[in-house]
Amino acid sequence: MIREIEREVSSGYVAIAAIFILQAALTAWGVSAILAENVFLIIVSTVLWSLMFLFWAGLFIVNPNEGRVLQLFGKYVGTVKAPGLRWSNPFYLKHKISLRVRNFETGKLKVNDSNSNPIEIGCVVVWKVVDTAEAMFEVDDYVNYVHVQSEAAVRNLATDYPYDAHGHGDVALSSHTSQISEQLRGEVQDRLQKAGVEVLEARISHLAYSPEIAGAMLQRQQASAVVAARTKIVEGAVGMVDLALESLSQKNIVQLDEERKAAMVSNLLTVLCSDRGTQPVVNTGTIYQ
Repeated sequence: MIREIEREVSSGYVAIAAIFILQAALTAWGVSAILAENVFLIIVSTVLWSLMFLFWAGLFIVNPNEGRVLQLFGKYVGTVKAPGLRWSNPFYLKHKISLRVRNFETGKLKVNDSNSNPIEIGCVVVWKVVDTAEAMFEVDDYVNYVHVQSEAAVRNLATDYPYDAHGHGDVALSSHTSQISEQLRGEVQDRLQKAGVEVLEARISHLAYSPEIAGAMLQRQQASAVVAARTKIVEGAVGMVDLALESLSQKNIVQLDEERKAAMVSNLLTVLCSDRGTQPVVNTGTIYQ
């Protein structure tokens, strides 16, 4: 495995000044050789003056949050990260790699959740390169590698959890956003570790049932909501009936036998649990027939 080596190189401004001075000196030497009519010195000065143009190829610019990977005849020699005008060996190949934070959004992937329900899911991955050598040499195309592995991680995550939580304490894709996002970030990071990439954030950006079952799942969700609401209403109604019977008994307002208590409970529950407005009937006579 190739690890990053941060390399210090010369300042480009110093290199430019040195190149100008050397070229001026060679020019003066060549002129003196011409005046002396020394053919050998003329040839040598001309060749050296021409070779000086190679030194200009050693100049390069490093932008902020950018790295330049240096290679000499196929061998990795280091990475320059200090921004500014720089100069190094003219024979170095200088590959540019951005160190800026980037984000990538997967498309809408169709997968099955842990309950085998087809769902559509997509995510956003925020990442950056932290090891330029690994990004350059460990994978063929690190940007495409991030995209493919992120989609693979999302597919794998979706099969481990259900869309909805049907029991107390169950972890679901739709309800436990923070936990799912942390799990997704860790899974994507594990896959991208060898590419010199750090995952800063990964979160679900799209989550829905597939169109072919969306209608049925909506009806199930509505039914679950109705059952939960009815359960809450019945619990409250039973508590109110119990409170009413207890108050009547403690204050000795009226004495009811078991049959009349049952009738009162039935009437109160009907009024409290009904989903429509009730029409009361006032009994102006005795409660006994």
